[in-house]
Amino acid sequence: MSNAFLYLATVLIWGSTWFAIEFQLGLVEPEVSIVYRFLASAGILFIWCKFKDLKLSFNLKSHFRFALMGVLMFCLNYVFAYRAQIYITSALSAIVFSSMLWMNIVNARIFFGVRGSVRLYSGALLGVVGICVLFGPQIAQISFSDRVFYGSILALMGALMASFGNMASQAAQKMHLPVVQSNAWSMLYGGLFTALLAILRGHAFTFDTSPGYVISLAYLTVFGSVFAFGAYLTLLGRIGAHRAGYVTVMFPVVALILSMLFEGLALNFFIVLGFSLVLAGNLLVLADSSRKPKVA
Repeated sequence: MSNAFLYLATVLIWGSTWFAIEFQLGLVEPEVSIVYRFLASAGILFIWCKFKDLKLSFNLKSHFRFALMGVLMFCLNYVFAYRAQIYITSALSAIVFSSMLWMNIVNARIFFGVRGSVRLYSGALLGVVGICVLFGPQIAQISFSDRVFYGSILALMGALMASFGNMASQAAQKMHLPVVQSNAWSMLYGGLFTALLAILRGHAFTFDTSPGYVISLAYLTVFGSVFAFGAYLTLLGRIGAHRAGYVTVMFPVVALILSMLFEGLALNFFIVLGFSLVLAGNLLVLADSSRKPKVA
C-alpha cells in the first residue's frame, strides 16, 4: 500500500474516533474500556496472524520492545487521553494533543539523530497555528480553571506517552520486527498493563450494554485500533515519526468536518482560514517526506 493511502486511512479513521470516545465515557471507567478495546484488538490480530500463518514466536528482547510499546502507546497514552476528556472539551484536547507533532520532531532528533528540514518545521508550525485558529472561538469561551488545567496536563501527558511509543515502534521496525505481530503483542501487553492499573485503582470490570457504548467500542477496536494503528505504524516506519506525526494535526480537522456534516456546525471565517493553514502545512510535510532524512 502506498504512503498516501496509509496516511489518508489513518487520518480519516482517527479523525472519527473523537466522537466514538465520547460514547465510552460514562458508566464504565475509562481504564476498563481501554482494557476491553485493546484485548479485543489483540485477539483479532492474533487470529489474523494464525490465519495468515505469520510468525508469532519472538525472543525475549523483542518481547521487551513489545511490552514497552504496549505500556506507552496502548496503556498510558489512552489512560491519559480518556481521562483528559472528562475534564476538558474535545476541541481543547485536540489542540493539546497536536503537540505530539513537535514532540516527535524533538524525540526523533534525540533518539535517532534525525534532523528536520526547514520545510518540515514550516509545515509543522502552519499545522499547529491552523488548529489554534480552527478551535480558537471554542477555546475562547472556556474559563480557565483548575479543572481545565488538570485536563490539559493529562492530554499533554497522553501526547508525550504516544510520542515515546512512536519512538519505541520505530526502533522495533529498525530491528525488522513486523508491524502486524508487533501490534498484536503490544496491544496484548497494553491491555494487560491497563487491567493491572484498573485493579490497583479499585475499578470494577462492569460493561455498558447500551447501543452507543457497544457500537463505539466495536468501532474503536476494529477501525481505531486494528486498522488505524497498522496503517500509522507502517507509515511511521517508512517516513519517520517526525513526519508521520502530522496526522495528529489532521484528525481534529476531520472531526470538525464531521461536525459540520452531521451536527450542524456552521462554516465561518475561522474554519476556512484554519483549514487552509493546516492543509498548507500538510502539503509541506508530505512533500518533505519524499526526501531522505538527515542524520546528525
